[in-house]
Amino acid sequence: MPKIDPIPEQPAGPDPDRGRTVLARKWAYLLSGVTVVSLSREDLDLELRGMLDTLCACLRGTSADTASAEAIGKRLVGLGYVGEPGLRCTLDVLGKGLPTLAELRPVAAERIALTLGALSCGFLLAHERSVLDQQEIMHLSLLKAVRDAQWNLKQSEARFDEVVTSSASGIALVALDGRVVRANAALAEMLGHPAGELTGTVLYDVVHPDSVDVLREALGSLVYGGKERVRQSQRLLRRDGDVTRISLTASLLRDAEDRPAHFVVVVEDGTELMLLQGELSRQALHDVLTGLPNRQYFGTHLEAALRRADPEYGVTLFHVDLDAFGMVCNSLGRRIGEQLLVHFAQRLKAVMAKEKAMIARFHADEFGILVENSATTPDIATIVRAINDELAEPFFVDGHGLALSASAGVVHRPSKGIEPAELLREADQTLRRARARRRGQWKMFDRDADAQDRRTQALAVGMAGAWENGEVSVRYRPMARLADGEVAGVEARLHWDRPDEPPLAHERCAELAEATGLILPLGDWLLRAASRQAEWWRQRADFGLPMVAGLTGHQVSDDALGTRVTRLLADTGLPPEQLTLGVPVGALPVSGVIDNVTALADLGVRVMLDEFGLGPDDLRAVEDLPVDIVRVDRRLTEWQAWADSTFLAALVPLVRQVGATLVVDGVHSGDQADWWRTAGAELATGDYFGTASPAGELVGHFAGA
Repeated sequence: MPKIDPIPEQPAGPDPDRGRTVLARKWAYLLSGVTVVSLSREDLDLELRGMLDTLCACLRGTSADTASAEAIGKRLVGLGYVGEPGLRCTLDVLGKGLPTLAELRPVAAERIALTLGALSCGFLLAHERSVLDQQEIMHLSLLKAVRDAQWNLKQSEARFDEVVTSSASGIALVALDGRVVRANAALAEMLGHPAGELTGTVLYDVVHPDSVDVLREALGSLVYGGKERVRQSQRLLRRDGDVTRISLTASLLRDAEDRPAHFVVVVEDGTELMLLQGELSRQALHDVLTGLPNRQYFGTHLEAALRRADPEYGVTLFHVDLDAFGMVCNSLGRRIGEQLLVHFAQRLKAVMAKEKAMIARFHADEFGILVENSATTPDIATIVRAINDELAEPFFVDGHGLALSASAGVVHRPSKGIEPAELLREADQTLRRARARRRGQWKMFDRDADAQDRRTQALAVGMAGAWENGEVSVRYRPMARLADGEVAGVEARLHWDRPDEPPLAHERCAELAEATGLILPLGDWLLRAASRQAEWWRQRADFGLPMVAGLTGHQVSDDALGTRVTRLLADTGLPPEQLTLGVPVGALPVSGVIDNVTALADLGVRVMLDEFGLGPDDLRAVEDLPVDIVRVDRRLTEWQAWADSTFLAALVPLVRQVGATLVVDGVHSGDQADWWRTAGAELATGDYFGTASPAGELVGHFAGA
């Protein structure tokens, strides 16, 4: 495949380093206000900046790097006494700050939430390990204190008091029969008892009845099973009758003769930790902004709903998109856009309040609604109309009254046994077809249309490989004079020769390449090949007629079009006046296209208005732009009403007035050629004058040229 010149570098985007530095300083400032760390403020800034760099690298990767995120959580614990306030501060700062970084805007919110969840898990694991280490130290201290008690009871009691009194964890010295010998104030407070009241009570009496046997067995394993420590989640009974969930760790103390003497029981209140874990789990499955389930949770629910669906009514899946959301964000700001999304989520809840339905936010402004139908479920048109009626009522934000619409792709009663992922794909593809029509529309899933879309998309994504393998080539067809049929120019066209399949002509190739963005490198290659061929013909075959090449909307709106064509002419040596580039009239309203057309004319390249006659402003374009050729679209060539068309009556004198040439495309017969010659057209392309063929087969036309 011919070498493609690199695209000039675009201006650099926002500086990611500055955004990270600001976020790291904010993190350090807020963290130092709720925690105690051993670092100076400057060192803390540097440490947190390094963690932030690692997080950003994780989020920009192709897959979630949970191990690195967990490692950051562990490093936080190592900074000092960070604790739960530090974790809450970290989640608040990063949860709000990461989505605002320019480099992370393409990253889905759910991926950021999962990464922060991994960070929290690493923090909790490290914090738990730290607590265990502290407990181990206390256990060793207590063991030494009890052993020393054989010789000096008073010294032993003083050492015990010194360790347990200042501890925030509940600590109890328990006899082998379960009687509490000593308990600190922290344990009494956890259970709602006055200090000292637990002494003399039986430990098993404050354990929930369902868990007593489990605790007895665990303590027995310390005495008879040779275990050094047992740890388990437990439920203890408070004095007021409530149940508190705790984490209990027990170790065995032996006397001076190495006989079992007492248990040391350490109790930590797990309520706040469980609440935090529950909140993290909820955030991992819900959208942070709207509070709705996210796509992951929706997919799990969808799988269960498909299994339990009513055989008669089934389920209906709506993939809903908020129209013009990008316009709101671009014009009024992201904050107002986010408030609009929250409002839209609430309106969806109101519409579906009476139905058994789950509403989820997929990403950006796209939402999913799964309805488990019943005999009273409204029809689809009624539901979509209700959604748009709710949106039509203006929603005021900062004085701006916003009234939008929604488009929807609907899959009603999907086939039995369908996979959730395939059902979501069908709804998404149906939404794309609905939006292609106009805004505020909905469309039902059509199996035949979906199959056709998939075939087209498979062709589009496979075209790059076909080009690389040499299946895509450039062919040439003559542009003839209607007066005598002689060749007046040559048009370069793409041709895809598919193995075991019918070949694809230029229009189809351009359409497929346009859909994937391949048209820019492929179009450059076409222009370069055509220009070199034209120059070769001009120098060696005495064939100096213009080379014509049509551009697509993507090509003609490319900011670097002028640079590309300038380099092309310099590399091939083709005189600018020998090159004619077709500009589709429908692309003229796109920003930058008119400037590109003017730039081409300034280079000396001839400009052809292509696909002419399909828009209301086509005639105005002939007057306003530096046009050399106007080519009537092939879809209008066979329209017999042109004979009485006032449009045609205005077009011919206008084209002549500006000094342009009128060309028609799609002429397939002599009758058509005669009609258009009489109507005032000068040139024509179409099968009647010759189909697109390899360069060598076109030489036969040269003599007539």
